[in-house]
Amino acid sequence: MQFEEKVSALASKVQKQRDMTQTEEAAKNAFVMPFIATILGYDVFDPREVVPEFTADVGMKKGEKVDYAIVRDNEVQILIECKKANGELKVEHASQLYRYFSVTNARIAVLTNGVEYQFYTDLEAPNRMDSKPFMVLDFSDVDESLLPELRKLTKETFDLNSVIDAAEKLKYLGAIKRTLAEEFQDPEDEWVKFFASRVYDKSFTKRAREQFTPLVREAAAAFLDDQVNMRLKKALESTRPQTEAEEEAVGSREAADEDLERGTGIETTLEELEGYQVVKAIACSEVKPQRIAHRDSKSYFAILLDDNNRRPIARLHFNARSKKYLGVFDADKNETRHLLGSIDDIYLHADKIREVVRSYLS
Repeated sequence: MQFEEKVSALASKVQKQRDMTQTEEAAKNAFVMPFIATILGYDVFDPREVVPEFTADVGMKKGEKVDYAIVRDNEVQILIECKKANGELKVEHASQLYRYFSVTNARIAVLTNGVEYQFYTDLEAPNRMDSKPFMVLDFSDVDESLLPELRKLTKETFDLNSVIDAAEKLKYLGAIKRTLAEEFQDPEDEWVKFFASRVYDKSFTKRAREQFTPLVREAAAAFLDDQVNMRLKKALESTRPQTEAEEEAVGSREAADEDLERGTGIETTLEELEGYQVVKAIACSEVKPQRIAHRDSKSYFAILLDDNNRRPIARLHFNARSKKYLGVFDADKNETRHLLGSIDDIYLHADKIREVVRSYLS
């Protein structure tokens, strides 16, 4: 699999199993070791590459251990400390990382619970681990813009200097993005006042704050939905292959979309696009993402392998107002419909989706 596909596959596993992973050891076995082996590419069973329970006595502290040390050229390069999967990550809980950072050659320290990975270096003072991470990778909602930097830490393309050079920018960029996410979800008074002042001419009183706080929150959510919708449509437009007949009949993609929606009465909804992305993410554990295609129709939204009607993966029956169904197929291409409470319920049928994809590859 490609690097991005490996990340997607592990993210899918994390999202399905995190609630069942209650202890630190379970998080290590289920998520952290696969991260080291599959994503970073190091052999977790070779002590020349990965040292579990790494010990380096420091001062008065004897026998303290860091969960994993990744070794390259006989030198420790990356330290990893693990916590339980559903536990909150706080750097105060990683005192070993602080101490070991100063007595080894490691320039990267990772604090993780198997779901979220916080990457630290020494931007503030040489050989002293920073108090804030320069990069945070969350497998419950992967930020794909971070993957090129993560790839630089893999065994295949290890480029520590490049990571360190980009760390300061990543640190502040990530902090700003997390602040924006917090403000969008629960806006502070100053944030509300900032936007209210652009559209409201009167004094920002207590009554105005109460009036505008939910409005700012709603406007932020609507803005994010619009951005997601636009990105999904652009992504789908760039991956859907056109036949020669389509290209000859329609001079541009915009004209094709207009003809599709107005001429046939077919309208692809945001929910259908979101459902398609979920199915695609699941299927990507078996095949390359560009092989997953879709075709919309009046009665259902079809998701196909290689854009081939004889290779159906799933169908989204989202046209009814009250109920939505996911259609999945068996080896004989018989469809079974499952009622969905939400788009996320598609993940409950991930095994069936992967199974039908595998059946086309055999």
